[in-house]
Amino acid sequence: MVHFEVTGGVDPLLSARLQKGDKVLSESNAMVSMEDTLTLKGRTRGGFFKSIARKLLNDETFFQQYIEAEDDGEVLLAPNIPGDIRILDVGERQYYLSDGAFLASTDTVSLQVKTQSIGRALLGDSGGFFVMATSGHGQIAVSGFGSIREVEVKPGHKLLVDNGHLVAWDANLDYELSLNSSRSGLMGKIVNSQISGEGILLKFKGEGKVLVCSRNKGGFLEWIFGQEKTDKASKNE
Repeated sequence: MVHFEVTGGVDPLLSARLQKGDKVLSESNAMVSMEDTLTLKGRTRGGFFKSIARKLLNDETFFQQYIEAEDDGEVLLAPNIPGDIRILDVGERQYYLSDGAFLASTDTVSLQVKTQSIGRALLGDSGGFFVMATSGHGQIAVSGFGSIREVEVKPGHKLLVDNGHLVAWDANLDYELSLNSSRSGLMGKIVNSQISGEGILLKFKGEGKVLVCSRNKGGFLEWIFGQEKTDKASKNE
């Protein structure tokens, strides 16, 4: 039986202890170290077309690492982006994952691309995108940029989350998307979203939990590129 454990403080590692015959699937390039009793392979998980869908629609890699234990052993895994790691039990409770949140899972957990309504995104206040949906039984490890916190959604109350800070959420929660702007009209909302740096809000309702991270990857990259432009402009003066 596979045993997942998060070790370390800042920028933790995911330890996966395997017994002979156990299998773990992880995101490509996640392996940090492993004992020689384990074998590491790359494969298209779920078949060629499902792998293409994960790559094109959800920013996941085409190949995933497939780790199998020829004997008892341990592998250390880490996400590509610095941040927290959480282990989720899949079975009675299933989850949706945001882009790039998947780190590793037992091989008894499956991931599929779930398509949301694009028409609603373009023509109304709520809209669509692609997410990963879990199925099966086992455990899955997710990562987020910065620290991760679980937020409870209670009946009768809505929870609003900026899409850039979203990691994962209960599949039984109802949700809709909207542009995070007070301006009226689609174009006004899009323009204000770009000017103010505000993104897309997800409105959750029902009962369950949402995992959010403290950092916004898109906002951080924009800041980095903005600093580069400022430095270049200063050098040219």
